[in-house]
Amino acid sequence: MIPPASAPAFLESCGWGGARIEPLAGDASFRRYFRVLDGARRAVLMDAPPPQEDVLPFIAVAEWLCGHGFAAPAIWGRDVEQGLLLLEDFGDALVRERVEVDPAAEEGIYARAIDLLAALHRLPAADVPAYDRAVYQREAALLTEWYCPAIGLDADEAGYAAAWDAVLPLVEADATPPVTVLRDYHAENIMILPDAGEGGGAGGDRTFGLGLLDFQDALAGHPAYDLVSLLQDARRDVDPALEHAMLARYRASAPVSADFDAAYAILGAQRNAKIIGIFTRLWKRDGKPRYLSLLPRMWGLLERDLAHPALAPVKAWFDAHIPADRRHHALAHEASEGTGA
Repeated sequence: MIPPASAPAFLESCGWGGARIEPLAGDASFRRYFRVLDGARRAVLMDAPPPQEDVLPFIAVAEWLCGHGFAAPAIWGRDVEQGLLLLEDFGDALVRERVEVDPAAEEGIYARAIDLLAALHRLPAADVPAYDRAVYQREAALLTEWYCPAIGLDADEAGYAAAWDAVLPLVEADATPPVTVLRDYHAENIMILPDAGEGGGAGGDRTFGLGLLDFQDALAGHPAYDLVSLLQDARRDVDPALEHAMLARYRASAPVSADFDAAYAILGAQRNAKIIGIFTRLWKRDGKPRYLSLLPRMWGLLERDLAHPALAPVKAWFDAHIPADRRHHALAHEASEGTGA
């Protein structure tokens, strides 16, 4: 977490010359974040180095969200060629950390997160690529590409793709209009804004008191996807009772089709299979074994989604090709070895 050599000159060009730069966070990508301190002023420096990263999608989606009254970080400076952005600082109050400290606030905060999604979904989708069959299949294939070899299985990739082809048409045929899908809408990417009370508010800018992060990969797709991302969180347990209550809250404020529950299960299974593959890749390719400790949660969520009748072909593939003893704790030793990573 050493700032890029170009950071001081970039900050100087933004009117932040001489500011202190402190490590803030890294993530599962090549992006890194630093806090910039200049007296009472605070900002965030995003380092998204090309060619691995491209800041243009982040800029486009952030400006679209802000233009519609949602709290994406304001962009105070940019150097696209070097992949540097100077962003508004939303503080340190991640939703995950807030609800861990104050469990009684969880339901109210999640209700606000659901209301934000419902408001987002009432808008026509942003000008972003489609979340289509090719993307669904490419993402789901991360499981057979990375997890299966890691546990010594020679996966039937053709049969796996065919199983998804049998269920994805239900999502694609849903009459619900496409919406802006943020794709990583969960408790570690949502901030409690510094001036936001637990009750939120009605009307005005940034109505929900929640700041949005990590939305640069937004696509136009089915509204159930971000609900899955929030309520079947890869990094924290969301009680099924809260999940059901929040889905009911969403249904009460946003139009849903008769096939919504099936689409939610299908996209839940697709997302959870994808994440199992991604977390395995982070270990095998990127040297980040700590993500393996999250795999038991992901398998539990995936198996719950596979129990929906709409997913019968995909469940049959998993039952035939990845036995139960090769799922939840198959990589437990590697996870324990990597706890310090």
